[in-house]
Amino acid sequence: MHANSPSTPAHSVQLSRWVAVASTLGLILLGLLWELWLAPTGSGTLALKVLPLCIPLAGLLKNRMYTYRWVSLMVWLYFTEGVVRAWSDKAPGNWLALLEVFLCVVLFVACTFHIRLRLKHAKTLPKPAEDLPNHPAP
Repeated sequence: MHANSPSTPAHSVQLSRWVAVASTLGLILLGLLWELWLAPTGSGTLALKVLPLCIPLAGLLKNRMYTYRWVSLMVWLYFTEGVVRAWSDKAPGNWLALLEVFLCVVLFVACTFHIRLRLKHAKTLPKPAEDLPNHPAP
C-alpha cells in the first residue's frame, strides 16, 4: 500500500481532524451570523455563546487527544440548543437551528472517529525504546 493512499490510517486521522476543525469553525460562524445578522434575538448578546467553541480550536489544531474527548461531550450542549430552537423558533431561526444540529452531529462523529482511529493506529505502532525493559545485550 502506498504511503499516501487514501486508505492509510494517517490519512483517515488527518481527514477526521480537519472535519472536526471545519465543523467547529462552522458552528462559530453560524452562531455569530445567526445572533448578529440573520435572525437576532435581541441585542446580540447571545452571540457570546460561541466563545466556548473558540477555546478548543487550538487543541484541535495541535491534535491533542484530550481536546477531542471533551469537545465530543461539550458539543451536546449546542446540539440541545439547536433541537429546542428548531421546534420553537420561526423561520429563519428554525432552519439555522437545524443547521446547528447538523454541524454538531458532524463534529461529534469527526471527534469520535478521530479518537478511535488514533487509538487503533497507536496499537499498530512499535513501542518506543524507553518503554521496553532493559535487557543486557547478549
